[in-house]
Amino acid sequence: MPGAGQQREMLCFMPGVAAVPALLVGWSSAAFIISYVIAVLAGHVEPLVPYISDTGTKPPESGIFGFMINISALLGAITMYIRYLIIEKQNESLRFVRSSCNVFSLCIGLMGCTGMGIVATFQTTGRRHSFLLLLHAQHNVAIIFSRLTGSYHVIVFASRISMTKIDWTPSEKDYTYHFMSAICEWTVAFGFVFFFLTFIKDFQRVTLRISTEIHEDS
Repeated sequence: MPGAGQQREMLCFMPGVAAVPALLVGWSSAAFIISYVIAVLAGHVEPLVPYISDTGTKPPESGIFGFMINISALLGAITMYIRYLIIEKQNESLRFVRSSCNVFSLCIGLMGCTGMGIVATFQTTGRRHSFLLLLHAQHNVAIIFSRLTGSYHVIVFASRISMTKIDWTPSEKDYTYHFMSAICEWTVAFGFVFFFLTFIKDFQRVTLRISTEIHEDS
């Protein structure tokens, strides 16, 4: 039988609500990777650094991408709301951050999560890349108020090329910009997703309870 210390080590991610950001990171990473693998195997994109959104444009990967990103958006909204509640609780004993900034951060985060759901649900080529990149930036704005992160290089590169194109060859004129913007997109996406791992320590100390009250009709 394992000792108490071993059990505590085995359950290091279990206390509080730490499972929420951990699940968000794992699920979102799986969404990107699974849709990429299926798109490459189906011959819909080139194996060498395609856009994330291109890997979820055509069926069957589009259905998987849409389903998993919608779940990620929901987990992201839950994570942002829990983070909001944590800061509000800290403000009761210590002026941790202005309440207005906390509310603003929550609103921007929820808007970003809603945008993720829109991107996942309405899968078209066209300007979808630009919308996805702007959502990454919008998410980063929300996180800045409670942490420190952000990258906008991807938008600079993406603005130099056509966003309606999926099939690229190295001999094309704008291939370098495409390649660099795709690398930046993957970097920003995984950098943003893995940044939620920094929430785990704080979330381990938090317990959420749901109180149910039934009011009898008089």
